[in-house]
Amino acid sequence: MTPLTMPRPFSSIPELFPGFLVAAMIAIAGQFIAEHYGAPAMLMALLFGIALNFLSEEGRCKAGINFSARKVLRFGVALLGLRISFDMAVQLGPVVIALVISGLCLTIGFGLLIARFFGHKHRFAFLSAGSVAICGASAAMAISAILPRDDRTEERLVFTVVGVTLLSTVAMVLYPILISSLGFDDKAAGIFLGATIHDVAQVVGAGFSISEPAGEVATFVKLIRVAMLAPVVLIASLVIRSHGAISPVDGKKPPFLPMFLLVFIVLATLNSLHLVPQAVVDFSVPLSRWALLTAIAGVGLKTSLGETAKVGLPAIALLVVETAFLAGFILLGLYLIENGFVAAVGH
Repeated sequence: MTPLTMPRPFSSIPELFPGFLVAAMIAIAGQFIAEHYGAPAMLMALLFGIALNFLSEEGRCKAGINFSARKVLRFGVALLGLRISFDMAVQLGPVVIALVISGLCLTIGFGLLIARFFGHKHRFAFLSAGSVAICGASAAMAISAILPRDDRTEERLVFTVVGVTLLSTVAMVLYPILISSLGFDDKAAGIFLGATIHDVAQVVGAGFSISEPAGEVATFVKLIRVAMLAPVVLIASLVIRSHGAISPVDGKKPPFLPMFLLVFIVLATLNSLHLVPQAVVDFSVPLSRWALLTAIAGVGLKTSLGETAKVGLPAIALLVVETAFLAGFILLGLYLIENGFVAAVGH
């Protein structure tokens, strides 16, 4: 008799399941802490994963942890496309959109320009500046997925995720105080918060702590930054490929357009054209979040805290300077709009 075998697509499930289960359980633990004690779920999942780093070194969990840190990561980023709608841009107006996108692009350029003064090269510069400019931990994972890999790839990603998450949490507390002292109205406050805070959850927390209108505007602005993830990553992929810096994956060169990025673009387009049922969109939001939580747990499991600490104080300083640059630019832009283009802000 021919022995019973599993179909090819499912043959690796027994090998991947133990490590994936560990990463998923860590994600659940991180979410539990976030819901009951207010800590950032991404940061908690990452730290819990780092504490169990030994599981990724060898044994039954290794393959599933690698799967979580790479494949599940890409799946979660791709689903972010369903949170994007072109209608958001129409509601805010061209001047505000131009300000938000200009701040994003200039922050990335600023990070690439000054990184060498902090002892870092272009890989960490783009990773850190892209995370600050776009959407924090999610952007860090998407950008890391297309950067050429080396033996420090994981530690750079972990350091960036930890850094932008902590800075987002600090900003969630301090920025509402700052804009209150500056006398911003709800709409201007929402624009500032959405254009400057790194992670979506902290943007929502800061915005709705001021008022419901401020929270809604902040969320809209933030999702516009999330929408820029696809073009930024695509352009970066083209630049990396043109310089011959592509790292083979499993013996093959990655595709011209990474599949997760293509799915992101397709989903964002379909959602903007209102071709995706609202029930599917509503389901995709928590699914994407859980996928990213599981992925960051996998990244943590693969990371040695001792190695990550070697990134050092200059990297922290670079993240802080990039964050301050973005906040300063948006403040200046809002000041100019308020005093010269009042109608653009919607008074």
